[in-house]
Amino acid sequence: MKRILTSIALIGMTTVLAACGFHLRGVGETNFALKEIDLSARNAYGETVRDLRTVLENSGVKVDTRAPYHLVLAREDVTQRTASYTSAARSAEYELTNTLSYEVRGANDLLLISDQIQVQKVYLHDENNLTGSDQEAAQLHREMRRELVQQMSLRLQMLTPAQLDELQRKAEAQAQAEADAARAADEAAKAQPQQSPIELPRAQ
Repeated sequence: MKRILTSIALIGMTTVLAACGFHLRGVGETNFALKEIDLSARNAYGETVRDLRTVLENSGVKVDTRAPYHLVLAREDVTQRTASYTSAARSAEYELTNTLSYEVRGANDLLLISDQIQVQKVYLHDENNLTGSDQEAAQLHREMRRELVQQMSLRLQMLTPAQLDELQRKAEAQAQAEADAARAADEAAKAQPQQSPIELPRAQ
């Protein structure tokens, strides 16, 4: 009976929290206006692109090379710097920064969006427990990658086909204007009269 009452209480708490809009981390619906997108990365076999692909596919987004828009994970950098020191001037804390640069490209490989997301974490470096410090750093790297994927997922959720279509039209108009300007400059250069070479007087 006690177990039944406990289960009922947990169900009641879950219902109340759900009504307030609370969701456990990693649980809940993920809605994308985009229903298909191409996805690639500089590191084609990296964990970030693999995890993002899984999130998209599990959310009903078709990842297809024939999709009209292409998400490119152009660069992922991990940097580390000393955040604080001990009294002996030895490193005590390290700050890890994971930066993901990405692009969204449309038809004719035109660039529509170029941006980046960043995650930072700090961990304690214990010189008396190097194995533990290394394990903590590895765990932080995994957490940071998950946060990058979550942030990238949120960025994609904010995009709609209409927004990307408008960006595509603007990119095409800009590309056409640049092509017209280059062609006009080339025609103007060709229309310039060619100057005859100067003949120097021959010595007598």
